[in-house]
Amino acid sequence: MNSNNNKFQKVIDKNTFYFYNPEFEEKYEGYISSLKSTLLVLKNDIEVNGLRKESFETLISKKENGLRALLSLTGFSNEFLKRITTLIRVVDDEELNKLVNKSKWYFKDSNSNYGVREWTDRQIQKMIYENEHFRKGIVNLFFEGATIPFLCNTIPLFELKKLTISKLKFEIPEMIDTLIRYKEKGSYSGKKENNPEILVEKILDELQITYEKGDLSELVKNAPDTKRTMDFIIPNKSNPLIIIESSFLVTTSSGQGDKSKTEISIETLIKDHYPKSTFIGFVDGIGWYVRKGDLKRMVSAYDDVFTYHADELIRFKKLVKKIFKT
Repeated sequence: MNSNNNKFQKVIDKNTFYFYNPEFEEKYEGYISSLKSTLLVLKNDIEVNGLRKESFETLISKKENGLRALLSLTGFSNEFLKRITTLIRVVDDEELNKLVNKSKWYFKDSNSNYGVREWTDRQIQKMIYENEHFRKGIVNLFFEGATIPFLCNTIPLFELKKLTISKLKFEIPEMIDTLIRYKEKGSYSGKKENNPEILVEKILDELQITYEKGDLSELVKNAPDTKRTMDFIIPNKSNPLIIIESSFLVTTSSGQGDKSKTEISIETLIKDHYPKSTFIGFVDGIGWYVRKGDLKRMVSAYDDVFTYHADELIRFKKLVKKIFKT
């Protein structure tokens, strides 16, 4: 048997630093070159013929990687395109519906309690190829999406700024803007100020009510394998009157079913060890909206459920004041 020192030294001495597969690298470089060439051809067409929606309709329907090229040009991620497509399907806003030709998409969505299943990349591309109204709607979204009040009030400004006609013109300042947004996306997403939980913190600070975060001692002691780190324990861990778990999801995954089952088990533990506390869930985001089966199980775990809607935050504030009689 090798000693730990020998194993340690092996990793140091034989470290490859970065793995790369030359065959894959060459293949992927071909893909990148294809996107670049596609965009250069588009740029030339715009310079010669002006900015026309028809050019972008041809791009996404005739070019193999046309949609990817459009997303690269605007900085719009593939995942966010799926989210906004789902958003359009589940809401009913007259101006937005008209912009994207929604009435002519010819799709059937279930209105069952289990919600709308999100389309895959393949399904979206298939719709682009086969349904000209959907195709035109997607192009209209990139040309005029930022003018729709519903989208302005729903989509974060960081993403909304990508739906500007200036980006489609290959204007240098907009290209720089796209580069910056690509670079800063991770940092933007990770900022504490971008976490909806900060709204709960503001309410508690305004009411001058203390709170802690972390593990509940009785759960650590009696159920170390199933306990969960709590987002808010109010006013403190030794005497929790309100316990809050927050789940804001903009994506969908099979893990949501597991999460809802876990919350139900946590509820039982809290009732057993902290019978005087109120267990609250902040459950919000399109990820839950379209997974209604998981959502039903999730909300059953809580004594009460709130979203981050302004009306719900007011209701939460009233509940806190009532419990603490402030």
